Amino acid sequence: MSIWGSLIGGMIGFSLGGPFGMLLGSFLGGKISRARSQGRFSSFAQPQQVFALSLIVLSAKLSKADGQVSREELVAVKDKLRIPNNELDQVGKIFNKAKEESTGYEPYAQQIAQIYRGNLNVLEEVINILFYIAEADGNVSEAELKMIEHIAQIFGLNQIQFNGIKEGRKSSDKLNPYIVLESSPDDDLQTIRKRYLKLSKEHHPDVLINKGVPKEVIDESKKKMRAINSAWNQIEKLKSS
Repeated sequence: MSIWGSLIGGMIGFSLGGPFGMLLGSFLGGKISRARSQGRFSSFAQPQQVFALSLIVLSAKLSKADGQVSREELVAVKDKLRIPNNELDQVGKIFNKAKEESTGYEPYAQQIAQIYRGNLNVLEEVINILFYIAEADGNVSEAELKMIEHIAQIFGLNQIQFNGIKEGRKSSDKLNPYIVLESSPDDDLQTIRKRYLKLSKEHHPDVLINKGVPKEVIDESKKKMRAINSAWNQIEKLKSS
């Protein structure tokens, strides 16, 4: 079973509290009671399930950031997050509940920041995938951009880190390699190389999987790695010429 199929069931017994806890309450109330009576009440959820839930809820909030939910964005949540058709109903219930409720995205972002405190690269990957969702209709609106940037601020990312993620979404021939590597053209090659090695380690797909990023969405991490490698290759050629 994929991470999406086990999303709700896997959260049984995991007390998130806060806005996520309230959202899950409407789905899990009866299931938690049955699990307790049958001695199957677990003490924690898997990191992949928490990450998946975070993506679904924030994607739902993002989908209405510009005042309208486009078909392309809904398709992106299904296809680009690799949600199988037979599991779409369960995930769709969470998505629609998060989309329709009055709670804003900020409390959810704050709770995600707390859950992944100390794992900034995982939080950066959430931002990376939110860009992925926003790009689905071919245009990231100003409202979507502002929302993603504000979520990044709540996560504790600085402007340089946010700009690096945004720039890394571009094709290799259009990106600014210095922005991707969070560096300056005035930095020497050795300094930039240290930054490159640090980013390469932090955003390696295996590292992210070990920290809770589901395999279903790891392709976007691979694209981030390609952007990092491409930026380094470009700078190395520029600095060596």
